[in-house]
Parts: sequence; structure tokens; C-alpha cells
Amino acid sequence: MGASRSQHARCGACVLLGAAVLAHEPLHAQPPASRSVGASQQAPQVYVDCPGGHCDLDYIQTQVAFVHYVRDPAQAEVYVLVTTQPTGAGGVAYTLTFQGRRRFAGLLDTLRFALPPQSAADTERRKLAQMLRLGLTRYAARTPIADQLRLVHESPSDATNPAPPRDRWKNWVFSLSANGFFSGEQSQRYANYYGALSARHITPDWKFTLTVAYNHGWSLFKLGGRDLRTTNWSQSVNALLVRSLGSHGSAGAFAGLARSTFNNLAWSVDFKPAFEYNLFPYAEATRRQFRILYRVGPSWSRYREETIFGKTAEGLWAQHLTLALEFREPWGSASASVEGLNYFHDWGKRRLTFWGSVNLRLLKGLGLDLSGRLSWIQDQLSLPRRGATEEEVLLRQRQLATHYHYWINLGLTYTFGAIYTAVVNPRFGSTSGRGVQIILQ
Repeated sequence: MGASRSQHARCGACVLLGAAVLAHEPLHAQPPASRSVGASQQAPQVYVDCPGGHCDLDYIQTQVAFVHYVRDPAQAEVYVLVTTQPTGAGGVAYTLTFQGRRRFAGLLDTLRFALPPQSAADTERRKLAQMLRLGLTRYAARTPIADQLRLVHESPSDATNPAPPRDRWKNWVFSLSANGFFSGEQSQRYANYYGALSARHITPDWKFTLTVAYNHGWSLFKLGGRDLRTTNWSQSVNALLVRSLGSHGSAGAFAGLARSTFNNLAWSVDFKPAFEYNLFPYAEATRRQFRILYRVGPSWSRYREETIFGKTAEGLWAQHLTLALEFREPWGSASASVEGLNYFHDWGKRRLTFWGSVNLRLLKGLGLDLSGRLSWIQDQLSLPRRGATEEEVLLRQRQLATHYHYWINLGLTYTFGAIYTAVVNPRFGSTSGRGVQIILQ
């Protein structure tokens, strides 16, 4: 522990230059012959792990060129994990976790920054490259290439860095969306329309979201000289209010209104107060979470048609318990959740759902992707008594009776060849510089 602290202290100046811009000869297009070959060979070997596709790795490799990039994390001397979370304003908050290995063992760091909503892709990748420069400087400073590095401090001024304007919206953010999808051929046509309005107000202590959505679809099939027309629609209003209770707890409520032809709902209203406890601090949510969420409350429903239980309307109480686990580590990432639901009027009316996703680095160059969902279903209270026609079954226009539902996805990736990935050649499209891959899915 003492050695780790001393390492942090000795290189603190590299990180405290928050406004510094690293100037290295590749950025000034100096020829390769001007480099010290021996020093360059001892540059840190870096692996950048960026789940979710938020990183332009080709851009990073060309703009942050004072390190060696490797394609396998097992070969890395510096492992960089980039994670993201949405901000209350609709932007993206980035967390960069740097983990030193081998000759940099014990040298750890974390950098964060946030981008406003609708930021240009170029702005996003430039900011990410800048933060990578700052974070990797402390590692490069311990190698012979330190003599090739230059730090330039840009002094802030009121003209170039004005104070942020007063927020007249008071942290409220609104969003409108509408889209349509159309397809067709000689024997069939399909169209779908979707529109939504959302509002959110997010502060460190409070979180409020409201979403209003409408979906309408129709299709036409020509079968055996006859026209088969179908239509379905749904409308929903969902609201969430949450109050922070320290670094581990939260309390709030869910509320919703729904209408749906697929689910035989003329309308349905529910309200469920809830409490959540996270075993890890919420500040670490981009790296790890273990959340326990409990909600309980009433719902009232009116059905479009009489149900298999002889109901046209009813009010019921139900409870939900959700356990959700998520990790993102150098060995890969894993997410899992278990959700249970039951109704108080009949404990036999219940549902249990398991969901999981794992991305593992099993061996050098070998990765495993596994995800799946399994639901045990005993709570289909809105099924219509008349059943479903053949057309409704084939075209999935009605919810069908079932005791289970599942899906599974499995993939293996094996990569071999050169461990360095710094070469970028965009001709005839990008190959991402990842070498040869064998993918079995």
C-alpha cells in the first residue's frame, strides 16, 4: 500500500495538469526516422476496452500515438476500461479506469468527463483522445520515451472559457421523437408508426422521468386470391420518481397507464412504491452494481374482451422483487438479473424471469459471448376467452397462452496473429486492425 501511494505521489503532476495537451512528434507529422528506436520499443503496451461502441479506436490509435496498442488484454501493461452512463441532461458521462500491470503494477487512476446531449461524433472522439493522453502520460513518463513528450498548458481566460450560462430550464430536459417504417412487395405490405414524448428532471438527489408513447402498425398479405389485413396499436404513459437515500439506498415509485390490442387491454393503470438498495456505492455504477429492488402496489384493468377467467375489469395487488448484478472488469463483463412477480389474490398467479449476459476472455485470444432469458409464466390474466384466430396466431397479433418463454445467444471469437494494432489503413473501408478472426455463432 505504501509503495502504491508513493507511486501516485511521484506522478501526481501528470494528472493535475487538467488543461494540458500532450504534444508528441506523431501529432506534428515528424518522420519516423526522427524517433529514438530503442526508446520507442519501450513505450507502454496499452489495451483499450470500450464496450458499447463508444470509442473510435482507429482515431485513438492515430491521435494518441506515443504508446503501443495491443489486441489482447493479456499482453497489456496498461489496461484502460471505458464505461459510460447517460446524464440527466441527455448527454453521456465517461469513466476511464487505468490499471497498470507488470512494470506498472499498482499504478491506478480514474478520469471522468461528461458531454452535452447531441454532441458531434468528432467532439466525442477528440475529448476521449484528450483524456486518454492525460491518463497515459503518467505511464509513459516512467519509460525512455519521456524525453519525447511535451506538455503545453493552455491558460484559461474569460474569453475562451466563459462561465456557464444560467440554466433557465432548471435541469428539465424534453424530447420528442417520431418515426415510420414501411416495406412491401407484390404479395405483402407493412407499415409501422411510432411517436413518443419524454421529460426528465435529474439532480444528485432526485430523479423524475415521464414517457408518453404511441405505436400503430398494419399489414396486408395476399394469400390464395384473398387479402388478409391486420392492425395493432398500443399507447402508454410511464412515470418514475426516485429520491436518493445516501450512497447505497433509494426510494420512489413507478406509475403507468397502458392500452394495447395485443394484450387485450382497453386500459390498465398501476402504481407501485419502491425501495432499492445497492451493495456497492452508486458512484461505482459504471464498473459494478448489485441492486435489490422491491416494489408493491395496486393495478386496475379493463379488458377489450372477456378474459379466460370471465373478467371484463378487475383491480389487483402485486409485488415485484428484482436482483440485478453487473460487473465490468479486465477479464470481461457480466450482467445478471432475477425478477419475481406474484399477485396477492392468488399466489399461483406469478412470473419468474432470469436474464444473463457474459463476455469472458477465456484464454489468450479466445472470447466467449453468452446471453439469454428464461421466463416461467403463470400470470396471463388478460388472455381473451375466445382465443386467437389462425391469422392472429401466425401474425403475432394476439398474446398467446404459454407457460414459458426463452431465448439464448452463444458466440465464440478466436483472434490470433500480431499483437500490435497501431496500423490504420482506411482504404476500401476499415478492417479495424483486429487481425484474423474466426467467429462461431
